[in-house]
Amino acid sequence: MARRPIEPLLWLLFSAGGVVAALLIPALALLFGLAFPLGWLSPPGHEHLLAVLRHPLTRVAAFVFCVLSLFHGAHRFRYTLYDGLQVKHLDELINLVCYGGAIAGSVWAGYLLWRVP
Repeated sequence: MARRPIEPLLWLLFSAGGVVAALLIPALALLFGLAFPLGWLSPPGHEHLLAVLRHPLTRVAAFVFCVLSLFHGAHRFRYTLYDGLQVKHLDELINLVCYGGAIAGSVWAGYLLWRVP
């Protein structure tokens, strides 16, 4: 039986992460980077944000956001190294660093979200 390549899965994670990041990061940056600090909107209190984060669906959504964004960044960085720096001869090391970092970041995000009081 022929071994199936993992490349389609990585491209799926890349494209899903790009869509999620393109939709959510600008909105979060606008709110928490400009609107709340400049007083355009009243910021939510700490207890309110903690109550929102305690809901299981919010934790799942935050985890999916983190995982997809990390894999999008890992895949983009991998191909930047391949095409931009022409270091395809370091294929295993680049894959280990890029995707290993995304997996480690995903585990860390899951751990932090799991232990929210």
